[in-house]
Amino acid sequence: MTKTRYLIPFLLVFIVLTGITCTTDNKIRLMTNDNLATLTEHPVFIDLSEVENEILPKDIVLYQETKEGNQAIPFQVNDNKLWFLRKGDSSAYVIQKGNSKKIGNRVEIRKENGDLVLSINDMPKLSYRYGIKYPPKGVDTIFRKSGYIHPVLSPKGDTLSRIQPPDHFHHYGMWGPWTHTQINGQQVDFWNLGDGKGTVLFEHFIDMDAGEVFASFNASQKHLDLITEDQPQLALNENLGIRLWDLDRPDRYILDYTTTFNTPLKNGVLFEAYRYGGGLGMRFTDRWHKDNCTVLTSEKKNRLSADGTNARWCIVKGESADGNGTNGILFMSHPENKSHPEPMRIWPIDANGGRGDMFFEFCPIRHEEWLIESQKEYELKYRMVVFEEDLTVPEAEAYWQAFIRAPKMSIIKN
Repeated sequence: MTKTRYLIPFLLVFIVLTGITCTTDNKIRLMTNDNLATLTEHPVFIDLSEVENEILPKDIVLYQETKEGNQAIPFQVNDNKLWFLRKGDSSAYVIQKGNSKKIGNRVEIRKENGDLVLSINDMPKLSYRYGIKYPPKGVDTIFRKSGYIHPVLSPKGDTLSRIQPPDHFHHYGMWGPWTHTQINGQQVDFWNLGDGKGTVLFEHFIDMDAGEVFASFNASQKHLDLITEDQPQLALNENLGIRLWDLDRPDRYILDYTTTFNTPLKNGVLFEAYRYGGGLGMRFTDRWHKDNCTVLTSEKKNRLSADGTNARWCIVKGESADGNGTNGILFMSHPENKSHPEPMRIWPIDANGGRGDMFFEFCPIRHEEWLIESQKEYELKYRMVVFEEDLTVPEAEAYWQAFIRAPKMSIIKN
């Protein structure tokens, strides 16, 4: 399958060349000064194009050096990059010639009745809807849609997202259409489908990959302006990149979400400042309400005070389906994003007739407009940790640091 530049931000492991690019016995030893793994697990990669060694990139085994000896660990090669999971106290690794055998979980991707399902060891974690989803019988078909993520599942299988709730039929799990936009002086709304002014639909898959470390895809989505011309016109081209990371633990996984977009329109598109729109939004399960879900941001704001404020990260969690615990999502915004630390839309506790249903969004245009110029590329990068039970503030901060930092890995003599 054709590969393109994957647009999700990853923790880059830089290779520091010290005049030695290989060893004499078909081994490559690596050392990192990254100390984040003592608190959190996170993905890293090595750019194989910068390593001159005849054993690469095939017939290799990756070992983590431990006190008990070398331990083979899963890895995955994609676009000439070798990916693996950085965890534990060990900071030394060895790449060695050998027969690579499956030693990790299976992180899989498959099509199923209009859904692209991403799973770990046959347990689905999320689905991307590429087929058209129609609203319930009796509801105007104007609310039909493709190009969204649902369900988002907790590690043990609780559904965390919701689509087509009766109070907002245009809500579709995890998605990010722009709301108040201007095209040639007319307001076009890609969010509120019922207005009939705009929509966002799946177009085609660009690439997919799966292995022992992650499953990923990039999808082309088209943002259609339905009103300013005699027929629908393409207002925005979007490349949505999704990557599911296996953390090799039963209670957490990482999900990366990157949207890269441009407009072909000569006069561009203006994203007006508004409390909803773009970024990364999620309508949560109807099980959660004001009495059983909580919010905590990097700036110590809670469900009552977080709406409209800015944050680097935000933890949203609530009661699990069996009532015997909690689960939730840590949302992280990248410093390169528009308006970072990023503004948020979080529903107040009196939403939906006092039920206090949960809606979260990183909304980069909440407080200021954003002009999208013709043929210029823009990008927003997010990472999530989906978890069972709890996730502490120090862990949240460590995950965010791992998301944005670039620990260095050096090649050393054997």
